[in-house]
Amino acid sequence: MAIHLQNVSFAYPKAPQKKVLDIQHWSVAPGEQVFIHGPSGGGKSTLLNLLSGILQADHGEVSVLGERLDQMSNRRRDRFRANHIGCVFQQFNLIPYLDAIDNIRLAAHFAATKQATLNQEMGELLSALGIAPSDRCKPTAQLSIGQQQRVAIARALINKPQLLIADEPSSSLDQHNRDAFITLLMSLVKEHEITLLFVSHDLSLSHHFGRVEALSDINTPDRMY
Repeated sequence: MAIHLQNVSFAYPKAPQKKVLDIQHWSVAPGEQVFIHGPSGGGKSTLLNLLSGILQADHGEVSVLGERLDQMSNRRRDRFRANHIGCVFQQFNLIPYLDAIDNIRLAAHFAATKQATLNQEMGELLSALGIAPSDRCKPTAQLSIGQQQRVAIARALINKPQLLIADEPSSSLDQHNRDAFITLLMSLVKEHEITLLFVSHDLSLSHHFGRVEALSDINTPDRMY
């Protein structure tokens, strides 16, 4: 399995008695494109943070790409994320004063990606994503929202991740750009055989995905024992 959760629970330290996540069993097969929907505040981002190793479960098994994240140190989880997981977030998290090339290069640096072919791979990704050479050396703060989003995708893909996690990445786009983004994203993950976990409250996007689930069907923090 690309993802396997077993008896996983999580609560934030400020409210330890209030479980945000309580998942008995959930799995995703390699190469699946999964859409998870649910209202704001329902635990979607918390789930993604567990799967990317940013947070650690209080209890249970969190296996990603065959590795037990719940048994790793913080440092090992950070390294694992850099090498195997790509993330695209709603706010993109680009460094605004760096240009597209340096934002992507920084992600490659954290994963210790081989530098010999890095420039070529960055150029190919940015070309595929429609970022013109004249825009690649501009601070990303000067790029349009759509361009920033495509740079964020390139950054997420540069290390050839096996798992791509997307957290409400299209919420700031109009319908035309949103549809173009989803079409491009699905094309890229299929081309590179990447497992995709896409979380959104926008059900109109769900028809692009082979598997659609409500977080409330996976997560039952109020279940009785």
